[in-house]
Amino acid sequence: MPSAGLAPRRIAQLSTLLAMFALFTAQIVSALLPNVPVFIAASAAGLALDVYLQYRDPGLLALLGKVRFDVTVRQLLRDMLILVGLQRIDDIEPLNEQAPLVIALCGFYALHFTCQAVAVLVRRSRTLPVVTRNIDASALRLSAAPPRILARRQGHRLLTFSIPTTIGLLITAATTDALWGGIGVGIAIALLLGGIAYLGTWLTKKKRAKSEQQVMEWLDKWLAKYKPTVAMYFSGGTSSAYQANMWLSTLSAVEGKPLIVLRERFMVQKIEATDVPVICFPKVSTMFSLENSTLKMMLHPANAAKTSQVLRIPTIKHAFINHGESDKLSSCNPYAKAYDEVWVAGPAARERYALAEVGVEDKDIVEVGRPQLAPIRPYSGAPTGTHTTVLYAPTWEGWDGNPGNTSVVLAGENIVKQLLADDGVRLLYKPHPMTGSVDPRAGAANERMKAMIREANTRRSGARPGSEAAAELARRTAELDKLTSTAFRVSADELERMMLQGTPSGDREAAIAEATLAWEKAYWASFPEWEHQIITDARPAIFACFNQADLLISDVSSVVSDWLSSEKPYAVANTSGMSEAAFRVGFPTVSAGVILTPAADGVPALLESVRHPEKDLFTAARAELKEHLLGPSDPPSLARFNAAIADLCTKADERRVRMESRLAVEIPSPRSAAEETAHESTQGLQAEDDGAEDSVNA
Repeated sequence: MPSAGLAPRRIAQLSTLLAMFALFTAQIVSALLPNVPVFIAASAAGLALDVYLQYRDPGLLALLGKVRFDVTVRQLLRDMLILVGLQRIDDIEPLNEQAPLVIALCGFYALHFTCQAVAVLVRRSRTLPVVTRNIDASALRLSAAPPRILARRQGHRLLTFSIPTTIGLLITAATTDALWGGIGVGIAIALLLGGIAYLGTWLTKKKRAKSEQQVMEWLDKWLAKYKPTVAMYFSGGTSSAYQANMWLSTLSAVEGKPLIVLRERFMVQKIEATDVPVICFPKVSTMFSLENSTLKMMLHPANAAKTSQVLRIPTIKHAFINHGESDKLSSCNPYAKAYDEVWVAGPAARERYALAEVGVEDKDIVEVGRPQLAPIRPYSGAPTGTHTTVLYAPTWEGWDGNPGNTSVVLAGENIVKQLLADDGVRLLYKPHPMTGSVDPRAGAANERMKAMIREANTRRSGARPGSEAAAELARRTAELDKLTSTAFRVSADELERMMLQGTPSGDREAAIAEATLAWEKAYWASFPEWEHQIITDARPAIFACFNQADLLISDVSSVVSDWLSSEKPYAVANTSGMSEAAFRVGFPTVSAGVILTPAADGVPALLESVRHPEKDLFTAARAELKEHLLGPSDPPSLARFNAAIADLCTKADERRVRMESRLAVEIPSPRSAAEETAHESTQGLQAEDDGAEDSVNA
C-alpha cells in the first residue's frame, strides 16, 4: 500500500529529470543547427526548471549532485551551449562581438566563486564553540545572520543571479545584437559585486563573533555565576529527542540549579520549550570546562556513543535514568554499569538487572519512581459515555529483528479490525514515531491500518461539533505555539537563534502547562465522540491519550509501565512465538493484563471486561503490579527523585574533599618568593655557623 502512495511522486520526479535532460538535448541540437526559436525556448525553460526545483524540490537535485552533475556543472553547460549557439548564428560576428561576452561571463563565474569563499569565511566566523539557549549571551556581541541566498545557498545564488545573464544572451540570439548580452552579464556582475560587498560586512569587527577563547571565558564566568548542581546530558539522532523531552518537566522541578548539556548542534532546537539553561558542546575539549564548574552530577536518559566522553570528567557523578522502562533487554543494557548509579522506577527494574547479570551491582540501583507520570489520571470505573475509548499504541520494530518487539507487523491489522468491528468502540491509534524506520513491513502495515481507520470513519455518522470548536482549537493552538516556539527568519542561522533564545522572561513553564491543558481540552472537543482518531503528531502527547482512554492495547514497552500508574485495564499483544504462560513469566509487566494472540480473537472478551468491571479478573493484580513497577505512592516520586539527587551530590562533594586532601599531601604547597629567600638566608647562616664550629673543633 505505501508503495502505491509513493509511486505518483516517484513518477513525477522521474518525469522531471527526463524533462531536464530533454531540455538539455533540445538546447544542444538547436544550438548546432541552429534553430533560434527552439534554442531560446529550451535555454529559458531549462533555467526556469532548475530554479523551480532549487526552491521546491532540492532533494531531487541532490540526486544529480551525487553523480557530480550539480548546479554549477548544469549552469556552466547551459551558458556554454548558449555561447555555442551564438557562434552558429550567422548575423553575429564571433570574434568582435562574442569575445567581450565570454570574458564578462568568465568574470561572472569568478565573482560567484569569490562570493562562495566569502560565504565560507562568514559561516566559519559565525560558528561558536558552544551553542546556548535560555542564557543571556548579549556579551558575545551576537548579530543577525546575512541573507541565506548569499551565505548558505550557493546553488540558489548562482541560478538566481544567472537569470539576467541568460535573458540578455537569449535576447542577443533573437536580435543578433550583442549589446543585450553585455547588459545582462553586466547586471549579473553588479548583483554579485553588491552581494560580495554586503556579505563582507559580516567579517567586520562589529558583526564578527568573538573568538573561541573569549566565548569559553564568557561561559566559565556564566557557570561561576549560575552555579549549576545537576545536569541532564543527552546525545542522539534527530528522531531521539523525545527521550530527553520526557524528562524536561521533572528537570525543571528538581531542587538545585539544573542544566541541560547537549552534544549535537541540531539538538538545541529539538529540545522542547523549557526555562532550564541549555548548553551544547560539539567538541570534547570545550565540554571539559564543566570540570571546573560547580556541577556535581549528571542525569542520563539514554546511552549514546558520546556518553563515554563525559564520563571521563572525574568531578561529576553520573546517574542513568533511562527514557522508559520495560521488560525488553534494552532496559538492562550492560552499558549501565559505566554509571555511578542506575535510577529505576521500582523493585521490578532492580530484579530485572539482577536476572540480566550485566554487571550492575544492586547497591548502585536507586528506586525513584517516575516523576513525569503525575499528569496521568487514575482509574474511575467503567466507561460512562456512549463509546468505549481504546488506545492502540504499539511500539516500533527495534534494531534486532525480534518479531516480539512490535505487534504492528503480525497482529496490528487484526487488532484494528476487531476493534473497528465493535460499534461501541472509539479507537485512538498512536503508533511509535519510529515505526517502519527499520522494517519496511512495519511501515506498510502502519499505512494499511491508517487506511482501515479512515475507511471506518466514512461508515459512521452523527452530530459534529460546530465551527466554534474548530475556532477554539485554532486559538488555543496559536497560544500554545507562541509559548513553545520561537519565530525565526528563514535566513536565521545558529548564532541568530542563540541571540533570540536568551534568558526566558517570566515563568514560561507554568504558562505552557496551563496552555497545554487548555489545548488538550479544545482538541478533544473539536472531534465527535464517535470518530476514530489517528494521532501521529507530537500533540496530543501519549499521557493526554491515556487520560481519554478506557483501555490500552500495546506491546512490551515502557508505555505499559506508564499506563499502569492509572490502574486501568490493558492488554499486550504476544507476537514473540512464546506460549502465554512463558510470555507472562518472561515479561512481568504483562502479568496484570490480557494477552492477545496475533489473531486478536480475544478482543471482544476484553472489551466486555472493560465495560463490566465485575468481569475484570486483573483489578487487584494491576494495583500490586503498579507498586512493583513504579514503587510506592508515598513519598511522591518527585520527592524520592530529589532525595536521590541530594544523595549523589553529597557523594560528589565527599569525593572532591578526598581528592583535594590527597593532592595536598602528595604535592606540598609552593613557598612564596619571600619565604624562599628567607629560607635560603637561614640555610646560609646555618652553614656559616657549622663551618665556624668545625674550625674550632679542628
